[in-house]
Amino acid sequence: MPNTKQINELKVILLDRKEKLLKNILGSRENIDLLKGQDVKDDLDYAEVVSDSFTEGMIANHHVKELEEIELALKKVEDRSYGICDMCGVVIPLGRLKAKPYAKYCTECRTAFEAEQAKGK
Repeated sequence: MPNTKQINELKVILLDRKEKLLKNILGSRENIDLLKGQDVKDDLDYAEVVSDSFTEGMIANHHVKELEEIELALKKVEDRSYGICDMCGVVIPLGRLKAKPYAKYCTECRTAFEAEQAKGK
C-alpha cells in the first residue's frame, strides 16, 4: 500500500489535474459559445461550425468524465480507501497509481472489466 507521503504526492497530482481539467472544460464551453455566435454564410461554413462544435463537445465530455474519476479518487484519499481496487479489494500497485492516479481497479481487474465491456458492444 502506498505510504502517506506517496498518497499525498498523488493527491497533489490529482488536484493539479483537476484544476487543468476545469480550465479546459471552461475553455471548451467558451469555444462552443464563440462557434455558435459565428456568422454562417453558406453550407460549408455551417458544416465547419457544426463539426468544430461537435469536436469541442466531445473533448469537454471526455474531460468531465475524467474530472468525475478524479473527484472520486480524492474522496477515497479522504476516507482512506484510496489505492484499493474497487473490484477485488487488493492494493493497486504504486506504479499503476503513478501512471493513472485515479485508477479504480488493479491491472488484472481492469483487464477483466475491459473484456466485459468489449463483450457488451
